[in-house]
Amino acid sequence: MTSFVKGTLLLTIVIFLSKLFGFVYRMQFMRIAGEEVVGIYMTAYPAFIFFISLVQLGLPIALTKVVADFYAKGKKVEAASVLKTCMRISTISIIILLPVLFFITPKIAEIFLQSSGTRYPLIIAICTVPIVVYGGIIKAYLLGAGKTSPTAWSSLIEQAIRIGAITFALPYFLTGTSTVDAAYAMGMTALGELGAFIYLILHYQFTKQRSDKKVGSHPTGPLFRIALPSAGSKLFGTFTWFLEPIVFLKALTISGMTATAATTLYGVISGVHIPLLLFPAFIPAALSIILIPAVSGAAAVHNSRLLNERIIISLRLSSLIGCYAATYFLLYGDFLARELFHLKDETGYMKILAPIFYFYYIQSPLLSILQALDRARIAMMNSIYGGLGKLLLMLILAAQPMLQQFGAIIAIGFGVLLTSFLHIASVRNMPNIHVGFRLFVASYGCFVLTSVIQSHISYHSEIFSMTITFILLTVLLIFTKQVKLTDLRYVRMLFARF
Repeated sequence: MTSFVKGTLLLTIVIFLSKLFGFVYRMQFMRIAGEEVVGIYMTAYPAFIFFISLVQLGLPIALTKVVADFYAKGKKVEAASVLKTCMRISTISIIILLPVLFFITPKIAEIFLQSSGTRYPLIIAICTVPIVVYGGIIKAYLLGAGKTSPTAWSSLIEQAIRIGAITFALPYFLTGTSTVDAAYAMGMTALGELGAFIYLILHYQFTKQRSDKKVGSHPTGPLFRIALPSAGSKLFGTFTWFLEPIVFLKALTISGMTATAATTLYGVISGVHIPLLLFPAFIPAALSIILIPAVSGAAAVHNSRLLNERIIISLRLSSLIGCYAATYFLLYGDFLARELFHLKDETGYMKILAPIFYFYYIQSPLLSILQALDRARIAMMNSIYGGLGKLLLMLILAAQPMLQQFGAIIAIGFGVLLTSFLHIASVRNMPNIHVGFRLFVASYGCFVLTSVIQSHISYHSEIFSMTITFILLTVLLIFTKQVKLTDLRYVRMLFARF
C-alpha cells in the first residue's frame, strides 16, 4: 500500500503545480488577449481535443493496463513489445487520419463552429496532434511500468512553457485581429506540447532497461479489446465537448443573442468559470491516473482486500476534495472570478454549478476503476448518456429567451450529475467491490450544512470568512468520520520509506 500512497502523493504534488501553472496561464491569457480572443480559442480547443482522441484510438488506456499486468508478473520484455506495437498503430493512424482532418477543417470552422476565425487555430491544432499522440503513448507506458513522476513532470514542463510564451511572447505578436491572435495562442499551446514530448523521449531513452532478448510485436487483438471501448468512451466524451460550443452558440443565437456575444460568453464560461471549478481537481486527477495500474495490478493477483482498500481510499479522498471545493465555490466563487480574472460582473454561474461539480471530483476516479476492471464499455455508455443528456438539455434550455446562458449552465451541470451517478451505480454493482452511494452522503451533507450556516452570517472580510468556513467544515468532517486520524498511518509509512 505504501507504494500506492507514495506514487499518489508525488503525482498529486506535481499535478497540483501543473494545475497551478495552467490556472496562471488562463489568467494571463484572459488579461493579455481579452475575452473575444479567449472566446475564439476556447471554441476551437474542444475540436483539438477531439482530434487527439480520434487519432489515439484509445491506445494509452490499453497500453497502461497491459503493461501494468506484465510488470505485476515480472514480464518486462513483453511490456516493451506492447509499446512497440502501439507506436506502430499510432503511426498508421496519423498517416490515415491527419489528411482527412486537414480537408474537413474549413467546413468545421464555417459550418459547425459558425466562425471562419477558428480555421487557423484548428490548422495549428492538427499539426500538434502527432506530438500529443506519441507523447501520450510514452506516458502511458511509463504509467503502466509504475513510473508516475515523469508523466507529471511532463505536464508541468508543458504548462511552464505555455505561461512563458503567453506572458512574454504573445504581447509582441498581438495584431488586434482576434482570429490571428487566437492562432498565435494555439501555436504557443503547440510549443508546450513539444517541450513535454521532448522531455518524455529523453527520459525514456535514458531510463529504459537493456535486454539481450529481442523485443517482438505484441498481438493487436488483446490491445484493441481494451482500447476500442475506452476509445469509444473518450471519443464520445470529447465529441460532446466538441459539440458543446456548437450547440451553445446555436441555442443562444436562437434565443436572440448575436454570434459574437455568444462566442465571447462561451469563452468566459469555459475559460474562467469551469477552470476555476476544476482547479482543486488535481488530487482526483492524480488518483485517476495512478488507479488504472494500481487497481489492475491488484486485480491481476486476485488481492480483493488491497483492491477495495485502494478504491475506497481514492473515492473518499476525492469526495473530501469535492466537499471543500463545492463549499468554497458556492460561497466565494463569484468573488474569486472577479479578483483573479478581473471580471466586472457577478454572473451567479458558480452558485449553480458548485453543488453539482462536487460529483465531478469523484467522476474521474470512478472512470479509472471501471476501465482498470475491464468495464470500459460500461464507462463508455455512461459517458454517452451523460453527454447526450447535456447537449439535448442545452439545446432546449439555452434557446429560451428567459434563460439563455443560465440554461446552458444548468445543462452542463446535468451532464456531470448523470454521468457520475451512472458510474457510481456501475461500480456498486460489480462483484467483490464494496462501494455504494452512502460513501458520499456524509461529506455532501457537511457541504450543505456549512454553506447554509455561512450564507446567513456576515463578515467584514472575505479572508476571515474563508478561514471560519474551513474550520467549520473540517470539524464537521471529523465529527462525521470522513476525515480519520488513522489516515496519518499512510503518511508515516510514506516518510518511513523516504
